[in-house]
Amino acid sequence: MIPDRIIEQGTLRSDGPRTSIEVRIPWYRALPASCIAGAALTVDGVVAPTDSLRWEMNGRTFAFADMVDDTDEWWFPVDSAVLSGDLAIDPAVDHEVAVDLTLYIPYIVIGEDEVLHIEEHDAKNMKAVTA
Repeated sequence: MIPDRIIEQGTLRSDGPRTSIEVRIPWYRALPASCIAGAALTVDGVVAPTDSLRWEMNGRTFAFADMVDDTDEWWFPVDSAVLSGDLAIDPAVDHEVAVDLTLYIPYIVIGEDEVLHIEEHDAKNMKAVTA
């Protein structure tokens, strides 16, 4: 719905073998963690390994599998989350950063036992800040 604002400009961080980026919800209402079905982080065409991806929100860090049944933690439109993965990058140069998000919208029912599923994408160029 609001894909061009997913990546927060200027938030690319490099911490040795890990890279992170702040992301914003591409939806107008808050969603519980269980509705964040997955993400991908790509820098300069290199995709972070899926098993290395971590999602941080509300001061807690999760693997996506940990969020499947979590309805206690919520992602709010005014808050950034942090997506990180195992990618070593050179902080001195510009990078093409891409984020893909897969979300379920639990209050929009589109079929019997089926809710709206959205996949959003954003890409931006930026330099990294060393963490």
